[in-house]
Amino acid sequence: MLPDKKKYSEMTKQASPPSPKIKDFIWAYCVGGAICVIGQLFSEFYTSLDLPEKVVKMAVPVSIIFVAALLTGFGVFDKIARLAGAGTLVPITGFANAVVSPAIEFKNEGYILGVGAKIFTIAGPVIMYGTIASVIYGVIYWVINLF
Repeated sequence: MLPDKKKYSEMTKQASPPSPKIKDFIWAYCVGGAICVIGQLFSEFYTSLDLPEKVVKMAVPVSIIFVAALLTGFGVFDKIARLAGAGTLVPITGFANAVVSPAIEFKNEGYILGVGAKIFTIAGPVIMYGTIASVIYGVIYWVINLF
């Protein structure tokens, strides 16, 4: 017989250890901030090479995504994410991890049916809803500027 909702809720609370929220907030803040500092260091580095501002603005996110994907491939990013939680998800590093992780997980199923079919399992909805939201925003912006 299945437990009722109240009993199930009590069982869940007993099975789940309490989360140290303050510690989690501090780690998320520090790691998210560190990712932003790394991004700023990339920006300063590319600027010191006398690259045009447009190129710097493109190179910084590409570099951060590359580093996050590389760390995911080596299994380091998941350890950082376990410690920092949302601190790694908010910046674009979380997106890189969401693309690379399924690719690694399903690579032994082949490049077509494994990697190709599963690579955007997590990131696909983000891309879809992000695109839809940007189109809606663009239409609203266009209508407002008509008048």
